[in-house]
Amino acid sequence: MPKTRFRVKALLLDLDGTLVDSREALKEAGRAGFAALGLSNVKDDKLASEVARRLEQDLVIDDLFSKFHVGKDVEERFLPAYLDAYYSAVTFKSKPFPKTRETLQLLSASFPLALITLRYVVREKIIDELKHWGWNEFFRVVVTALDVKKPKPSPDALLVAAKRLRTPIEQCAVVGDSIVDIQAGKAAGAKTIAVLSGLFSRIELEAQKPDLVVKDVTSVPTHIFVG
Repeated sequence: MPKTRFRVKALLLDLDGTLVDSREALKEAGRAGFAALGLSNVKDDKLASEVARRLEQDLVIDDLFSKFHVGKDVEERFLPAYLDAYYSAVTFKSKPFPKTRETLQLLSASFPLALITLRYVVREKIIDELKHWGWNEFFRVVVTALDVKKPKPSPDALLVAAKRLRTPIEQCAVVGDSIVDIQAGKAAGAKTIAVLSGLFSRIELEAQKPDLVVKDVTSVPTHIFVG
């Protein structure tokens, strides 16, 4: 990576895979989607994760099910059940990664924080989730996919968050576990920090040329300082 420490004035953090582990919700969503295809006996957690990876990148998923011979219109049958189950489960099934609260407390003491999520839910629902974990006090801004016309990898959500924080986007750092987090950050002109706690590998993330790749969010404080 080109830098190991850099100056920033604000942080824009992703939620799922970055601050919380939502893989159990993805597993439950996968089972619901399989059932909608008549595959109630299928429990393929790797396939459910691959669906999530592709959906984040707005890629097709039909080919993933070719071995099951489930006919046509796979996305039309699978996705409604998958997404409904995911949004029903994610609030209750997600768990904060270890030491996330302490890290957020440390970061918020020096930087204004914004939370940006790809979830298509109203902002108040995410705020309630933050309150449940005792994190609400750390975030000045919350932006969901419903707050912008185009979610990540579009830079729109990041630009909205930076504007609400009254911080130039080029003085912000985006922290996320996904390819689209890095793509959105680079498109916006922000610095980018990839974490390895989500669904994407180091090789996949490094291919997007982030400013930094770290193990998880707890590593972030040692690599940034107030600009």
